[in-house]
Amino acid sequence: MSLAGQAHAPSWYADSVAETPLRAPLRGDHATDVCVLGAGYTGLSAALSLAERGYRVTVLEAHRVGWGASGRNGGQAIVGYGCEVDTLERLVGNADARRLFDFSREGMALLRHRLGHYAIECEWRDGHASVPINARQERSLRAGMDTLVERYDYPLQWWDRQQLRSQLDSPRYRGAMFDAASGHLHPLAYAQGLARAAEGLGVVIHEASPVLELVRGERPQLRTASGTVTANQVVIAGNAWLQGIAPELERRIMPVGTYIGASAPLGEERARALIRNDMAVADVSWALDYFKLSADNRLLFGGRASYSALPPPNLRGVMTKRMRQVFPQLADVGMDQVWGGYVDITRNRAPDWGRLTPNVYFAQGFSGHGVAVTGLAGAVIAEAIAGQNERLDVFERIPHGRFPGGKLLRTPLLVAAMSWYKLRDVLG
Repeated sequence: MSLAGQAHAPSWYADSVAETPLRAPLRGDHATDVCVLGAGYTGLSAALSLAERGYRVTVLEAHRVGWGASGRNGGQAIVGYGCEVDTLERLVGNADARRLFDFSREGMALLRHRLGHYAIECEWRDGHASVPINARQERSLRAGMDTLVERYDYPLQWWDRQQLRSQLDSPRYRGAMFDAASGHLHPLAYAQGLARAAEGLGVVIHEASPVLELVRGERPQLRTASGTVTANQVVIAGNAWLQGIAPELERRIMPVGTYIGASAPLGEERARALIRNDMAVADVSWALDYFKLSADNRLLFGGRASYSALPPPNLRGVMTKRMRQVFPQLADVGMDQVWGGYVDITRNRAPDWGRLTPNVYFAQGFSGHGVAVTGLAGAVIAEAIAGQNERLDVFERIPHGRFPGGKLLRTPLLVAAMSWYKLRDVLG
């Protein structure tokens, strides 16, 4: 287990924001209205939403604000969830699937509102393109787009290969589903901005304060090595890093490693020639590539998920090769940095939010699709704590199963399953 208060993983993100002083670790015994475990997007969003409603809130973070996936991810903020709407329809029916999708649109609106209202500077850019590599992917993507446009009233555009090449200088893709409402941001700067906004409303954040135990009861308690916080309600927002706090939740998610590289600086002209409209891009393979430009004209290129939870060998070389497959014109460009971390996936890739007990709430299972909907999760949980349960009730109707195999076998079984999907992508 890593040490409490561990610094952010080395990354372009960490290097490109100002270092903040360590917030005081928890010392002694305290009481509050709501205690939140985790200072990533979900926990900070819940704290902010609760503080906006007048609640006293304390947040406990094992390391630093945004230390986990919230400070290391690809920064792509996309409407929807980790699963497609047809999966939601199978799980909860058409009516609730429509509600859930509309909620995700509200989550994107909330993100944009908070960037402006709280003056969060995180390099927001509009636009996201989902791109197919082969004919099967193109058919599936176009069918999914038709569903969203015709039945979910969500405006999307289909770009043919020529139109896509006018914005994205890569020969790899057959077209694009372009979403003007989605976009991308600097993930660590966004997490830090949420923390400042919450603290401005009175939220207390303790860093270097790993929770050792959740004590359930009429007034639940979170215990660390040096103190306790007793509250009327608790929010569990640890995602892939619960480490024994709530075993029944951990069985329903799988930590998956994912990796990002930052190219050497390209210069403005060369960078803008790659992605002329500065959108974010992701392909639709199981082992997907995703990328965007940074404010200092680098290509930030992600992918190469590791379902074994072990970093791939020669990660820098692998990421460089994948980048050059997409952009052959970068044959002379290497990766200055590569880094990674865990995302938490559910078996059905649908969000897993709800109540562990009547006064312990949780949100997890963002399945690599959490930049926008984590804000929604925090708002929905805050509503439920305030007595407005309607939206959380819809999420609780999504069925979730355990990963098969228990702790010893669930990772090997998932590796085997994912190998089939990767082979299918290769074969087209």
